[in-house]
Amino acid sequence: MNAIKLYRHPLSGHSHRAELFLSLLGINFQSIDVDLLKGEHKQAAFLAKNPAGQVPVLEDGNTTVTDSNAILVYLAHAFDPAGNWYPRDPVLAAEVTRFLSIAAGPVAFGPAAARLVKVFGAGLDHDKAKEIAAGILAVLDAHLENRQWLVGDVQTIADVANYAYIAHAPEGEVSLLEYPHVRNWLARVESLSGFVPMQPSAVGLAA
Repeated sequence: MNAIKLYRHPLSGHSHRAELFLSLLGINFQSIDVDLLKGEHKQAAFLAKNPAGQVPVLEDGNTTVTDSNAILVYLAHAFDPAGNWYPRDPVLAAEVTRFLSIAAGPVAFGPAAARLVKVFGAGLDHDKAKEIAAGILAVLDAHLENRQWLVGDVQTIADVANYAYIAHAPEGEVSLLEYPHVRNWLARVESLSGFVPMQPSAVGLAA
């Protein structure tokens, strides 16, 4: 049986989603770093795996899955048939999908974008990203006031999808001090068996 391969970058929150979920599921996998700074993700060998030229990419035998949220859904269906991480109940499944959209929407354009500016020097509007971040963090903090997890009574891939860029928001100069319920939720994710942290950036190490 071929080992699962994960093509990733250590400072990519999208990559960390996949890496974290593989670890939480207890799945052995081979981690292969893609050098984004040298443009390895735009070379023919990698583009053959993902024409969009983005990490992460997951290879499971003859199956290749791109997009971090798609990888979470694939792993949940393939390795968690009981539906603990991606509930089969239609209402809960819809809620999980909503939070996957939040991860790909305001979290990506908010804290993740702010971090891209400060960590990678991306030419994005930092002030706008911080504004979006403040909005979604306020929404999530209110949502988490009386609950442990984003959806239902147990952890799901909704938590995995949203964790990294929120946890590392301070690297983009987005403070979490005003969001105690978000910070408590981050701590709960970090207490899960199998949790692995994302490597902090130089910005994070200096902060």
